[in-house]
Amino acid sequence: MEMEQLYQSYKPLLFSLAYRMLGSVMDAEDIVQETFVTFEKLENPQSITNVKSYLCKITTNCCIDQLRSASHKRETYVGTWLPEPVVEDYLADPASSYFMKESVSTAYLMLLQQLSEVERAVFLLREVFQYDYDEIASMVDKSSTNCRQIFHRAKKSLVHEPDSYPQNYKQMSVYVEKFMAALQNGEISEMLQMLKKDAIFFADGGGKVKAAIKPIYTADRITQLFKGVINKLPENAAFNFKRVNGGPGIVVTIDGDVAYVVSFEFKDRKIKSVYMVANPDKLSRLNEDRSKGMKQGNN
Repeated sequence: MEMEQLYQSYKPLLFSLAYRMLGSVMDAEDIVQETFVTFEKLENPQSITNVKSYLCKITTNCCIDQLRSASHKRETYVGTWLPEPVVEDYLADPASSYFMKESVSTAYLMLLQQLSEVERAVFLLREVFQYDYDEIASMVDKSSTNCRQIFHRAKKSLVHEPDSYPQNYKQMSVYVEKFMAALQNGEISEMLQMLKKDAIFFADGGGKVKAAIKPIYTADRITQLFKGVINKLPENAAFNFKRVNGGPGIVVTIDGDVAYVVSFEFKDRKIKSVYMVANPDKLSRLNEDRSKGMKQGNN
C-alpha cells in the first residue's frame, strides 16, 4: 500500500487506540502523525507482514512514552482530571466516524486512568481491539504469558458496574433534555427525582477557570450547584444537545464559543454521575473546528 492509502485505512483505528490511552484528542492526533512518520522512515517497510499490528505497536509505545513523560503534569494537575471530550458534530475528519461507533464513555475512560501505562495498553489491546496475547506481547515487548497475567490483573482492578437497566441512546437523550428543562425552569424536585441520591458531579477546570476542585456528592448538593451555575450564565448562553463520547451530552456555548461540555453516566434509569469539562485547553479544538466549519460555510 502507498502511504496515503495506509493513512486513510488505519488512521481511525490508531486514533481510537491513542485516544483511549491518553484521553486527549489533540495528543492522540499527534501520536497518529508520529506513528506514520516513524513507519515511513523504516528502511524496508515492505518486509513487514502485518502492517496493522506494526502500526498499533508504534502507536502503543508512543502513548506509553508520552504517559510516562507527562506523569508529573498529571500529578500536579489542579482539581479533577477528565478526558478531553469527543463531540460528534465537531469531528472535522469523516474518518473519525469509525471512532464514534467504537466510542467509550467518560466514566470508562476515567477508570482506565487507574491502570499503569503498560496495563492500560495490554487491557485495551485485548479487551477493546481483540488482539491475541502473542500479538500484544510483540507490541509491548513482554512475553505472552506475562501479557495474559497483566490483562487479568487489570480487568480485576477495574470495578465497572454496567447499568442493570440498559437504555438506548434515544431514551437517555430524552432523559438529559428533561433534566435540563427542569434545571432551566427551577424545578428542583424534578431534578432530584432524576438523580440518584448518591450521584457524583465531577468538574475539570484545570486551574484555568473557576470550577469545583473536588467532586460534589449527593443529589441535593449537585442540584444546588447547577442552580448556582445556571443563574450566573449570561443571557447569550446556549445549550446544545450533542453526542459526547458516545452518549447524550450538552455543549454550552457563550458568544458562540464552547464554554462547557457535560456528559452523563446512568444507573438504574437515573443519572449516577455528571462530568463537566470547562478547561479551555481541552475545549480549544472544539472551538477551532467550529470556526473552520463557519468559514467553510461562508465560502
